Amino acid sequence: MPNERDISTGRPLLEQQAKAGEVEPFPSGSITYLAPLPLPTLIPPYGPHIGDLNDRYLDFGFGSPQVFAWQVILGGPLSGAVMTAFLFPAIIGCIGLMFGYDFTYTWELVVDFFYVIYPYGNFAAFLSLTIGLAVWHHNHEKRAHIIPTRFNRQRREVCFMPKDTTEPVFVPWESLSAWIIEAQGATQYGIHRQYGMGIGFYQGETLTSLEFQCAGLPLAISHWEAIRGYMEYEVNDLKSIQDLQDLQGPDDPPHEGLHTFRNARVRMHQQIREGTRTRLSGFFWYLYHVMTLWTIPNHLVEWEVRRLERIGKQALPDAMRKWSEPLPEDQWAKPSEELLRLSEQVRQMQKRQPHRPITEIFAEVQRTASNGKRRA
Repeated sequence: MPNERDISTGRPLLEQQAKAGEVEPFPSGSITYLAPLPLPTLIPPYGPHIGDLNDRYLDFGFGSPQVFAWQVILGGPLSGAVMTAFLFPAIIGCIGLMFGYDFTYTWELVVDFFYVIYPYGNFAAFLSLTIGLAVWHHNHEKRAHIIPTRFNRQRREVCFMPKDTTEPVFVPWESLSAWIIEAQGATQYGIHRQYGMGIGFYQGETLTSLEFQCAGLPLAISHWEAIRGYMEYEVNDLKSIQDLQDLQGPDDPPHEGLHTFRNARVRMHQQIREGTRTRLSGFFWYLYHVMTLWTIPNHLVEWEVRRLERIGKQALPDAMRKWSEPLPEDQWAKPSEELLRLSEQVRQMQKRQPHRPITEIFAEVQRTASNGKRRA
């Protein structure tokens, strides 16, 4: 989950007003700005941290609950208990037979080992389940009371709710700062690289921002592209930026749930009939879901989504709720001429140099624009 923070900086004013493509080095890495202005990155969008999305606004800060989380919480302890009670004694029995012990002695050894180890397995499973539920409860309550950062594309504004404040702050979309962070450091295991993506705005010399770690540089840019694409009417649904396995039908809700389980099972049987998947893999598919309590995680996700929607709507400030109401189409804000011109230049340059890093294209487009303004 992204972390919101207020950072008091001593950066020069020029750095606080950095444009897309500018690079700000620091001792262990660099910060590359993607906005302002929010130019197209031409990288496929991916938005796991996006919650609600409709034709008016997008909520950024946390995504929908995941079935896999419940499978780990419930299935992990169950699998551990089963392995401790049955798999480990069976392994001991096989080892005994391999070393030439007779079956009766080996069976007694297996039974004795079972009675010794299964209380420890049950205790470990209970402890794991308790810890998992405690972590889930902490995160769930945190999600239920967090007010997300909201992007309103009809107004072309962004609504932040900084910590320790009672009123939201509205920021023009094209003035929003966005950046990707590349950092590295030496550890006992070698060079460790970290990547992150952040968005924020300045109030004087105080930066209010949301930042989170990413697995790689392209992934960090794709998170930003999901937001940018939505604000520029290029992304219009959650399925295109979250459902990478294509498990949601046209009429299914945008979050995971019982429908994704059914769709996955139908696809699995179809792949077996077509010969693109073996029956053995189908067996392990069923085994995995039996060990993770079948459809119980899916039902729990649907319950969690309903609860978060109910609580989240009640937590919104009145100013933010009013700001989120739809506008007549003739009152929708339009992109600036500068943004449209530079965006087209980025697209044309990317077509000519498809393998060039998009951040370098941003920088060259900005330099060309600055030189043109000086000559004018």
